[in-house]
Amino acid sequence: TLFGNTEKNELVQKDGISDFIFKECKKNYGKNISKEDIFYYVYGLLHSKEYRKSFENDLKKMLPRIPLVDTTEEFWAFSKAGRDLAELHLNYETIPAYEGVTVTGIDSNFFKVEKMKFPKKDQKNTILFNSKITIENIPDKAYEYMVNGKSAIEWIIDRYQITQHKDSGIINDPNDWADEVGNPRYILDLLLSIINVSVQTVDIVNGLPKLKF
Repeated sequence: TLFGNTEKNELVQKDGISDFIFKECKKNYGKNISKEDIFYYVYGLLHSKEYRKSFENDLKKMLPRIPLVDTTEEFWAFSKAGRDLAELHLNYETIPAYEGVTVTGIDSNFFKVEKMKFPKKDQKNTILFNSKITIENIPDKAYEYMVNGKSAIEWIIDRYQITQHKDSGIINDPNDWADEVGNPRYILDLLLSIINVSVQTVDIVNGLPKLKF
């Protein structure tokens, strides 16, 4: 109830898919479609380059409006892609490192981070993790996966650095979190996972059907 006047607290799962759109999708794409399939269809379509380009200005001002594609094949392509993307994005910490990346200096067993950086501003195939560890051979397309105007890799670089609040003097040290979870190389493993997540995301997005408006 509104104020929680029940005998016991219970969590109720709601799918967020209206009965109207559920009926429309079943009519257009087949009776075996589930609301979960529609959810992943939406997630896949929201990654479409054509969709984002066509509605770029609208998406900055209002909630997205989701079109229904013409064919069953297109629907399932977006739904499967959305499911694969969600698996990557929800479980990013468990994704293994990208196989093509080379990590040197790992034998030092020194995983503390102060501030990760590129050797040069335009040399993004290499990240200087710390004074001992270097990550090389990062593919260019890994930086194509953007989150709020910045690549996912660069979000990790920016967020996982030692900073000090100007007014309070409080120090934020991401290494403390690595110590708390009992994995001294947590930040390194996270960065390597995000590189792989980024590459796989770009591959899935590039394989989406082309939208026609």
